[in-house]
Amino acid sequence: MIYTLFTTQGCHLCEQAQDLFALVNQSNSFTLKLCEIGDAPKLIEQYGIRIPVIQAPAGQELDWPFSPMRLEQFLKDTCSEL
Repeated sequence: MIYTLFTTQGCHLCEQAQDLFALVNQSNSFTLKLCEIGDAPKLIEQYGIRIPVIQAPAGQELDWPFSPMRLEQFLKDTCSEL
């Protein structure tokens, strides 16, 4: 399953979110795709003040801040909804 991390260059919170995903994902086989919002004005408008945001394959979103436990629950919930 591929999850998307909406991010932008120089976002230290986005780096933390990516690290948390890697930590929580150690026992899973999920993939994290990075989406640079700076490349599209529509994405800047939608995610500019919300990043980092992780989006599940079915479209559910998890906004920052989130803990490892909250992220793990999000992954469990969203992978079972497919």
